[in-house]
Amino acid sequence: MANGILAPDMSPSGTHEASGPLLEVDPLAVELGERFRTAGFQLFLVGGAVRDLLLKREPSTNLDFATNARPEQTVSVLQGWAGSILLVGIKFGTVVARKDGRDLDVTTFRTEVYPGDDRHPRVEFASELEVDLSRRDFTVNAMAVRLPEREFVDPFGGLKDLAAKRLETPLEPEVSFGDDPLRMLRAARFASSLELAPTPRVVAAMRSMVPRLEIVSAERVRDELSKLLLSPKPSLGLNLAVETGLADRFLPELPALKLEQDPVHRHKDVLRHTYAVVEGCDPDDLVLRLAALLHDVGKPATRAFTADGVQFHHHEVVGARIAEERLRALRYPNDVVRDVVTLVELHLRFHTYRMGWNDAALRRYVRDAGPLLDRLNQLVRADCTTRNVDKAKALAALQDDLELRIARLAEQENLQAIRPPLDGDEVMARLEIPPGPTVGRALAYLLEERLERGPIDRDEAYRLLDEWAARDAD
Repeated sequence: MANGILAPDMSPSGTHEASGPLLEVDPLAVELGERFRTAGFQLFLVGGAVRDLLLKREPSTNLDFATNARPEQTVSVLQGWAGSILLVGIKFGTVVARKDGRDLDVTTFRTEVYPGDDRHPRVEFASELEVDLSRRDFTVNAMAVRLPEREFVDPFGGLKDLAAKRLETPLEPEVSFGDDPLRMLRAARFASSLELAPTPRVVAAMRSMVPRLEIVSAERVRDELSKLLLSPKPSLGLNLAVETGLADRFLPELPALKLEQDPVHRHKDVLRHTYAVVEGCDPDDLVLRLAALLHDVGKPATRAFTADGVQFHHHEVVGARIAEERLRALRYPNDVVRDVVTLVELHLRFHTYRMGWNDAALRRYVRDAGPLLDRLNQLVRADCTTRNVDKAKALAALQDDLELRIARLAEQENLQAIRPPLDGDEVMARLEIPPGPTVGRALAYLLEERLERGPIDRDEAYRLLDEWAARDAD
C-alpha cells in the first residue's frame, strides 16, 4: 500500500492481479461476471468503482461494467437474472440491469467522439477492452477488474498516477478533450474531489481547447459544476477553471472577481475570498455553495474608489440579478435559482445589525429569509474571512447575539409563520367591500403592523383596520 492506495501485485506475465483487500470486489459484480463468462463473453468492472476500490473509498451501490457482448447479447445474458432491464441507453451501447434495488450499467466496448461542432457523440463499438479504456477521460478512470477472476487491468498506468496524485489522459489530451470537451471541466472537478493535479500537457490542452466547450449542453456543464462545488476542495477546481480560461465560457462572473489591486485603496482579493466562502459552507448543500460562489459577483460592476476606500454600494442587489441570469443560463431548477438569489440579496443585511436592531427589524429579517434563515446565517458566518483576529471575533460575537435574540423572540411568537392578524375574508366582511386591490393594501398594512408591534389580537386588528380604512378613504 502506497499513499493510502491499495497496490495490486504484478504477476510474472505482466498483468496486474488483485491481492489482499483488492479481492473484495462486490459479490454482485462477481456473480454477474460468472454469468457473462458462462455465456462466452468478457466482463470488466470499470470506472470510478475501480478507482474508489483502490482508494479504499465507500463504493457506490450502482456499478459500471464493460463487455465485448453487443447490446442485444447483453440483454439475453441479463434475462432471467435481473429484476428488470432498462434499454433507454441502448443506442449508446448501454443496458441497465436492476437487481436487488441497484442499477448495474453494462456497456459494450466502445469509442465516443463529438464530431465537429455536434453536441451529440457518435458512438462506435470496439472489440478490445484496451480500445475502450483508451477513450476514457483520465488514466485513473481507465482501470478495470476482469470478472469473475478479479484480475486488475491497468494498461495506461492509472494506479501510478493515482498514487502520485496526478491527472493524466490515456491518449494525448487533445484527443481526449476532442472526444468530449466536457472532460476539461471534469478535470477541474477531479482536482477538487480527488485533489489530483493535472499534468502540464493536460493544462496546456485545456487552455488551447477552451472554445470546444461551447458545443457542450448547458445541462451537462451545470451538472459538472454542481459536482465540483460539492467536492471537499472546490477552490482547486474553480481556480483551475479560471486559470485555463474555461470559466470564461460558462461562468465569466468568476474570473471577473480578479479585481486589480489598487496601490492606494487596497482591498482584499475578492476571488480568493470567494473560494474561502464556498469552502466555509456545508459541503452537502448545493444551494448554499452556489450562493457562496455568487455572493460577490456584483462587486466588479459596483466598485468605486472613494476617500474612505474601495466601496461596492448595493453589490448584493446587482449580484442577485447577475446570479439569476447565470443560473438560468445554466438551466438550474427554478427553486434553486429562487433560493440562491434570495441568499445573495440578503447576505449583507446582517452588517447593519451593529447599528442596533429592534424586534421589528428581527421579525423582518426572519420573514425575508423565510425557510432560508439557517442557510443565510451560515453564509454570513462563512463570509467573514478576515485575517484580523479581533475583527473576526467581533463579527462572530455579533452573529451569535443575532441568533440568540432570534431564538428568544421565537419562543414568544411564531416567527416562521408571520402573517396579517386578519385574513382577506375578514377584511372584506369588516369593510363591506368586494375582492380587489383594496383588500391587498389592507392586508399589507396589517402585516407591517404585525412586524412592527409583534402579535396582535383580533380586537386590536379590527381597530387598526378601521383606522386604516378611514385614512384610505380620505
